[in-house]
Amino acid sequence: MTALLVAVTAAGLPGSASADTNNNQAHHPDRWGVIARNTIGSPVAALRKGPYGPFGVTGTAASPPYGQGSLGIEVANNSTTLTPPSEKVDFGNEVDFYGKRLLGLRRVGFHVFQTGENVSYGGPANMPNIRFEIDPDVTSTDDYSTLVWVPNASPVTNGWSPFLDATTTGYWYLTGGETSCNQAAQCTFTQLKASFTAVNARPTIYTAAVGKGRDFMWIGAVDGLRLNDYIYDFEPDGVKVRQVR
Repeated sequence: MTALLVAVTAAGLPGSASADTNNNQAHHPDRWGVIARNTIGSPVAALRKGPYGPFGVTGTAASPPYGQGSLGIEVANNSTTLTPPSEKVDFGNEVDFYGKRLLGLRRVGFHVFQTGENVSYGGPANMPNIRFEIDPDVTSTDDYSTLVWVPNASPVTNGWSPFLDATTTGYWYLTGGETSCNQAAQCTFTQLKASFTAVNARPTIYTAAVGKGRDFMWIGAVDGLRLNDYIYDFEPDGVKVRQVR
């Protein structure tokens, strides 16, 4: 009976009722990095100090929301011979979220360092994403899709944004169109979950990542990735985990 309970509870995301059964696996800092097979061109996704400022900016917008660092991201728009010619990068964890229940996700979002130049490159919606590679569990022959959150425009330009809540802002879609949520029919977080339950699907996660591309040039940073009751704080010396309620 004990083994059965562990097997059942271990299926949730960190921060769910099952968190105590898999903290060591879910919070392994060395398992975060660039996901090579999801990277195109020669983009940058590196842990760094800052950014601070820029000049004249004060208050919470002037420094990373957690610690002293962040995840710096740089992608170009016309740097490859592929179609489209733009770069793509995912920085995430390919191990620790494997098999977790997607519908156990309750809180998700991050903070972004946006610049006016990024807005000029692709408009106010030129922003990084949160991506989950998943098994959608909609049909027996389709075991892969990428679930993407696209944030709204940052309320702060040339500085750090407040927390951007992916459960209440922006939109979600599946790259394979397995449910009613796709790039042509974008969903809220609530609609996304309902689209799975409507077809009796129990999707599970393969990987979790922050990414950018393939679209417009973007140079900025992300910090404070939240997944349920845990915040992943990107610091120059690694990914730190902060538990919140």
